[in-house]
Amino acid sequence: MELRRDILWRVYLCFLGMVLICAAVLGRAFFIQHVQGKYWRALSDSLHQKYVDLSAERGTIYSEDGNMLSTSVPYFNIYIDFGADGLREKNGKRFKENLDSLSLCLANLFRDQSAAAYKKQLLQEYKAEDRYYLLHRNLSFDQYKKLRSFPLVRQGRNKSGFIMDASSKRLNPFGLLANRTIGLSRDNAQNVGLERIYDSLLRGENGRRLVRYLNGGTYIPVEGYEIDPENGKDIMTTIDVNTQDVAENALLSMMIENECEHGTCIVMETATGKIKAMANLGRQPDGSYWEDLNYAIRASEPGSTFKLATLLSLLEDHEVRLNDHLNIEGGTWKIGTRTVHDAEKQEVSDVTVEQAFEHSSNVGMAKLVMAHYGKQPQQFVDHLKKLRLNQVTGIDLAGETIPIVKSPKSRSWSASTLPWMAFGYEVLVSPLQTLTLYNAVANNGRMMKPYLVNSVQFAGGIERQNQPVVLMEKICSDETLAELKTCLEGVCIRGTGKTVFKNCFYPVAGKTGTALVANGNRGYADHIYQSSFAGYFPAGHPRYTCIVVIKNKPFAKKYLGASVAGPVFREVADKLMSMEALSPDSNQLASYTGLLKKDSSAYYYAGSAGEIKKVLQTLQMPFTDSSPDKKWAGMYREKNQPVVRLKNEEPGQVPDVKGMGLKDALFLLESGHIKVTTRGTGKVKQQSIPPGTLVSKNQKLILDLN
Repeated sequence: MELRRDILWRVYLCFLGMVLICAAVLGRAFFIQHVQGKYWRALSDSLHQKYVDLSAERGTIYSEDGNMLSTSVPYFNIYIDFGADGLREKNGKRFKENLDSLSLCLANLFRDQSAAAYKKQLLQEYKAEDRYYLLHRNLSFDQYKKLRSFPLVRQGRNKSGFIMDASSKRLNPFGLLANRTIGLSRDNAQNVGLERIYDSLLRGENGRRLVRYLNGGTYIPVEGYEIDPENGKDIMTTIDVNTQDVAENALLSMMIENECEHGTCIVMETATGKIKAMANLGRQPDGSYWEDLNYAIRASEPGSTFKLATLLSLLEDHEVRLNDHLNIEGGTWKIGTRTVHDAEKQEVSDVTVEQAFEHSSNVGMAKLVMAHYGKQPQQFVDHLKKLRLNQVTGIDLAGETIPIVKSPKSRSWSASTLPWMAFGYEVLVSPLQTLTLYNAVANNGRMMKPYLVNSVQFAGGIERQNQPVVLMEKICSDETLAELKTCLEGVCIRGTGKTVFKNCFYPVAGKTGTALVANGNRGYADHIYQSSFAGYFPAGHPRYTCIVVIKNKPFAKKYLGASVAGPVFREVADKLMSMEALSPDSNQLASYTGLLKKDSSAYYYAGSAGEIKKVLQTLQMPFTDSSPDKKWAGMYREKNQPVVRLKNEEPGQVPDVKGMGLKDALFLLESGHIKVTTRGTGKVKQQSIPPGTLVSKNQKLILDLN
């Protein structure tokens, strides 16, 4: 009996303990579920859900004429939620009914596998109930539009399970054109150019999206939990695509011809300070050229283009007159232990101040500065500072180099500093600063701040409009200004720019520059020259101011400003003056050059005879004709009149395509079963197989274009 009671007591005790434990478990479960439920559910959500950023669409950068210079192109990643309710209802009826047609459409769109392979793949993932299956990456917008019209997909996300994840890539549609000025928008590196300066406006504000964690480390968006991003604002620049293209190609042509190290060409609208073009090209290791750095805002020794500031100071202080005489000693002058040399040998020694400037005499400028500022060099330095040559221009670009204009208190000031400053050494200024000074002279003494952005826009409306800013109302007296203009025009008529602008049909004012630059630790031993030309056109009523600065290779055969930078300036000016938007006063041009009555330039064009004659008839130009319209012809000048003459092309012989555009040349050659490769751009300058040669099988011909 005692044993039975003892066993029962123990059983009851165990049972009671179990009841108490169960009650504790139930109580704890109730407490967790109803009292702490919100906390634990939130913690669970935080482990399985999170918010991710939705990138805003970056604003577009436009040219002044409305072309896209930098824009974001959308790309789409396509996912499928095979666990979507609409896809699995009624035992997957909707999915099975559309599977064949969907597979066929996908195969036709992507062309990466057959319709049968797509069907097998989709069916396999459907059975596995993959909640976030990646179907395809980086679809273009056109592909995305087609996909949305496919069977099943067009029924919407809930019924089809298709999820579109949009992203974007930044593209410069014009490629090389103003690439460094417009800049780059990069995810893992610092932006440059306008993309950097206006980044806060362009990038907009990101949105947020709630996503749920799935097995395999992927996340799926939670429907209805999104905050839409606010897209970035658009930037309307002052760049003109046609002007930029002209500047870029003119600069590139000279860089390739002379194998130059790097160069820049800037075109500014004289009245406003708007930058219409800013081309920057640097030589790459493989010999090609690219917009690698913005050389327009990098300071260097300017050379003889700086003589404009020197002459302005002398004239403004009434130290000299243009007809004053000085001895330039044949272009060589020893001062102390150093010798000043002119870039070109001077034929005479006794010249006027005006002639010394026109022929870019370093000796003349150095002598004048030493004679009038030798005892008070600070007076000369003050003039340079008044012209803001010691300050950055403030253009809306990052990385503008701080200029250096020495003063007598500078540690590096020496006895030779002042005379060398007179012709553009011992100072560091950027091409953009030099251009700003020349533009002030062209603009009747008013110095304008250079700028690149016209306005900031959002949703088609203007949020901020930039207006021209006057830095100085008058850089000098009207008398000095008139004398400076006379000298700058004289450079292009009688001076170092005479050959560059020979037979020019409009007046030009400007200055050549040639500066010997150091090559790192090697110093000046490699004879590396920086060639430049700065000026404005048309001289009587300036519309544009332009500067070209090119650094040549060591021991370059051509290095003078007139032979390297000058032709680039001339090509830019010719093409801008020829554009329909720029119509100079014909009376003024006729009185200046006397070249409008007859054309004395040599030329040769070739192509369809009918098209050549149509152009001449449209221009109302009289011409001599000796060819039928349906044949190929060449046009050249004879007795100041165009002559159109038939090109004799014999079957089975290599035709003469010199002077033709590439389209006509390719048509004519390939019609004769000749394989063609080309070098360069423009019309045909030379062909590797002489005209009249018999055509052989698989014959290859090289065309040199210029």
